[in-house]
Amino acid sequence: MNPYRLRWPSALDHQRIWQLAWPMILSNITVPLLGLVDTAVIGHLPESHYLGAVAIGSTIFTTLFWAFGFLRMGTTGLTAQAQGREDGAQIRLLLARSMVLGAALGLLLILLHRPLVALALSLMDAGDLVTAEAERYAWIRIFGAPAVLCNYALLGWFLGNQNTRIPLLLLLVTNVTNMLLDLLAVYGLGMHADGVALATVCSEYLSLGLGLYLTKPILRRTAGALDRRSLRHLPDYVELLRVNRYLFVRTLLLLLSFAFFTSQGARMGTLTLSANAVLLNFLLLISHGLDGFAHATEALTGRAIGQRRLDRFYDTVFTALIWSLLTSLMFSLLFWLGGEQIIGLLTDIEPVRALAIDFLPWIILLPLVGVWSFLLDGIFIGTTQVRAMQNTMIISVLCVYLPLWWLLQGLGNQGLWLAFMGLFLARGITGGYVYRRLCRQRLWIT
Repeated sequence: MNPYRLRWPSALDHQRIWQLAWPMILSNITVPLLGLVDTAVIGHLPESHYLGAVAIGSTIFTTLFWAFGFLRMGTTGLTAQAQGREDGAQIRLLLARSMVLGAALGLLLILLHRPLVALALSLMDAGDLVTAEAERYAWIRIFGAPAVLCNYALLGWFLGNQNTRIPLLLLLVTNVTNMLLDLLAVYGLGMHADGVALATVCSEYLSLGLGLYLTKPILRRTAGALDRRSLRHLPDYVELLRVNRYLFVRTLLLLLSFAFFTSQGARMGTLTLSANAVLLNFLLLISHGLDGFAHATEALTGRAIGQRRLDRFYDTVFTALIWSLLTSLMFSLLFWLGGEQIIGLLTDIEPVRALAIDFLPWIILLPLVGVWSFLLDGIFIGTTQVRAMQNTMIISVLCVYLPLWWLLQGLGNQGLWLAFMGLFLARGITGGYVYRRLCRQRLWIT
């Protein structure tokens, strides 16, 4: 099929995308809503250093945990392709191996948490009050590591099985619980950043238990059997890590870029750090909304490749592109019309609120610039073209983001936001180039 002569999506194409996308959009939005609640709860305390501490602590653990995001992304693509081949034994094995690997890596992080947290806090270089409170947050949050990484594997497996309603249920239950525990810990027990961390850890283990229980109906419908002996074969885990190393490098670079952004804001003072923390909640809304279509794209393109159906692959990409663009326009309009009101809900610390409003135009522009990279990531994950994801990220970070930041340091926080925008633009351009090359050379199925 010629990818440059795409037909307009049929009603069935739209239905396939939306059947998978709407549960993920709803469930994903609960994640930034949780961040909004964390920010709002802490942001209404009288001292701004609590808000800065939660911002730094969240950034550290987002970076640390999501560096192992290949447990989610790799599991989705491989499971979707196994599902397309109707290989039930492989579907079972992928779940078991990913869970074992997630638990082992989580325990390793707990063992190494002291030097890791100390290094991260030193790199952030925030004020003494912020650093001390962030340290209390970190010593609690690290104990959720095994649950977080196993939850990544579960989420990827459910998505690969074309099931997005279970992730919706999991994230809704978990995040609502987290929000309630936030309020209890901070306002009921008088805790601060440490209370937010404790609420998060409790909700992560709740999600793991519920997720494991909900795998049973899918496994009953899945043909084949699990070869338990293969779970003790260590070279298979080495191979799984080898295959996913591209995702590891890509994700680590992306998260270090976010951590670098937060760190540079901290160097400009607690006020700038706190204002940027408020605005990054908008980015979470954008990313988790657009990721709903990216996740649907992962599952559907992976299945199409497993079935060796390029026509379905291209139809999925085109349909997802239409809905992703419409969603990005909606976000920009929402932030243009109501951004100041949303900021006011997040914090009543007047200097923080005023500074966040000054930088709101970047957030209004961000959905239109970032939409391309979100969709392309979904395509590359579903087709397991993960080496391309790594290479485009290396180019975007090392050749665009960091050089732009260095050249624009004299502009202060405006220069930092401009460099941050350049990162998203570069990811879209380089990813689009790779997509076009793979289409022209017909390399999607190898």
